Amino acid sequence: MKSSGNYKLLSRELAADDPWRLDGSPFERERHAEMLRLALAGRPIDNALEVGCAAGAFTEKLAPHCRHLTVIDVVPQAITRSRRRTNNPKNISWIVSDVGQFSSREMYDLIVVAEVLYYLGEIAQMRAAISNLLRILAPGGHLLFGSARDANCKRWGHAAGAETVMTLLNETLVEVERVELKGGSDNEDCLLARFLKPLLDPRMTER
Repeated sequence: MKSSGNYKLLSRELAADDPWRLDGSPFERERHAEMLRLALAGRPIDNALEVGCAAGAFTEKLAPHCRHLTVIDVVPQAITRSRRRTNNPKNISWIVSDVGQFSSREMYDLIVVAEVLYYLGEIAQMRAAISNLLRILAPGGHLLFGSARDANCKRWGHAAGAETVMTLLNETLVEVERVELKGGSDNEDCLLARFLKPLLDPRMTER
């Protein structure tokens, strides 16, 4: 992704004081509140992974609820801003990495990937990134996904958005809850969903 126009776009957008209006927009505040509700879902979070931290607006909300949180972003500036915003607490590990190349020996009981996958380019790259994340999502663990809808993502020049990616996620995971959010502008239209990774591989039960 580093050689792509999307990487340059992310770097430019992160240079703003409030990139993507994550702090100043009522819609974004509502989105983050719903994301946190879905992430917690009445259970403790032992080991979480946040993919794409932007300027740390959601990282700041999620970290206090996690025993340990690993945060990755392909743009070093995002990691720097997020560390500064959160005061670099001891329970967060920071890694500059592309979601498609990230690897870990650990398994995560929660993975958060929101407003990230449509930056990857083609749908095949999105599918590959999902497969990579599912390898490190623990059985019984949850994946929290969020994205602008297909129509907006395509209008912005991306290959696909929420509906397409959620179809891919439903091939392997179980969708537990879905939330539709709509703001005051055409750009403020997204889907959030929490997915469960079954304890057993469904293919094993088909024998």
